[in-house]
Amino acid sequence: MRIATLPLVLAALAVLSPSQALAWGGHGHRIIGVAAMEALPDDVPAFLRDPTAISQIGELSREPDRSKGAGKIHGSNRDSAHFVDIDDAGLVMGGPRFEKPIAPTRADYEAQLQAAGTDSWKAGYLQYSIVDSYQQLTLDFAYWRVLVAAEARERDPGRRAWYAADRALREGLLKTTIGSLSHYVADGAQPLHTTVHYNGWSADYPNPKGYTAAKIHGLFEGEFTRANLGLPELKGAMSALRICDCAIEDRTVDYILAGFSQVEPFYALEQAGGFAPADPRGVAFVLTRTSAGASELRDLIVEAWRDSADSQVGWRPVKVVDVEAGRVDPFDALFSVD
Repeated sequence: MRIATLPLVLAALAVLSPSQALAWGGHGHRIIGVAAMEALPDDVPAFLRDPTAISQIGELSREPDRSKGAGKIHGSNRDSAHFVDIDDAGLVMGGPRFEKPIAPTRADYEAQLQAAGTDSWKAGYLQYSIVDSYQQLTLDFAYWRVLVAAEARERDPGRRAWYAADRALREGLLKTTIGSLSHYVADGAQPLHTTVHYNGWSADYPNPKGYTAAKIHGLFEGEFTRANLGLPELKGAMSALRICDCAIEDRTVDYILAGFSQVEPFYALEQAGGFAPADPRGVAFVLTRTSAGASELRDLIVEAWRDSADSQVGWRPVKVVDVEAGRVDPFDALFSVD
């Protein structure tokens, strides 16, 4: 779209509910996913660094938004996965403080919210979306490791063919899981997906600095980002690989809080006219936030790959290290000989 169409875009976005707003739009989600994949180190499986796979993951990074509109049950279960509404006191809509450690399960989180008179459908559960996708990715990698090792050692042609076929299926699943992780990590980099002020400063909270109450969510993440964010610039702004010796839950809290810390700077910049077409201040803000998302996504993929070496898979479970070392035949555990 051209910038001249922006009033029409904003008019359309103004009638959307919070759950219908799409973080970063298609361009932002796609480009964050591609930038992260292109920055993966050599120890990550080579098939994920292939240009075709990178392009596919860029498209799959949009999938949690493209699945919207399937129906009421589908949407009510999933739409709140994209955000968490932290208020000015650092609480999730007046409920639990958003801090480490988070409640160990979504059921525990739900109980905390309901005790404060709200629920996760209203308040969002982005932190759990990121952790869930990361844990699935770690397990997907663990299965892939076992399948590769078993296929290389197997002498029986039938079993070797089954390993090869299952590995191919797992590679497709890995791309889908990375696309999901990419989407939710990117959502966490968008400050308006971490705050009660998700689309204009909320009238339910004090506004002594007079920040806008206009529907600005779509302007920032959609039209402005699409017009001003390119892949070379995004890749150039990414930080160095950072491996955290910490729980994924703790890393996720730190990451979302980093996005939340930019809520008021975002509103101050908007107040100062920083999101006028091509304003360099707004361009720099978009680049800073999207590069934070791409950097975090790359880091989590690498951590999931490395953590997968210590996992176990199948039923009855076998340890990845035992299969890779040739100490265990995993066929029964993988094929499920009950």
